[in-house]
Amino acid sequence: MGSDRTGKLSRLFGIYDDETGHALRGTFIISPGGKLLCSEVNFYNVGRNAEELLRKIQANTYLAAHTEEACPASWKPGEKTLKPSAEMVGKVYEALK
Repeated sequence: MGSDRTGKLSRLFGIYDDETGHALRGTFIISPGGKLLCSEVNFYNVGRNAEELLRKIQANTYLAAHTEEACPASWKPGEKTLKPSAEMVGKVYEALK
């Protein structure tokens, strides 16, 4: 996490508001290779959840090593993951049991 006093990064990510001179609240997870893995943009007065951000980083780290899997919503390290397939469509809940 960091601040962007000059607005350079905010402009780069398209979240700078020229009218107000403020940036929207943007969260971007970028891989070590420079690939954008996740982005979330909230209005100025909407807070973010640090625990959820950490969970997303953990999920993306796990998936970098397990590319054939998927992490369901609310997944945490050590929990069951999914192996996406046509047969799973509409049956995610059952697959997580």
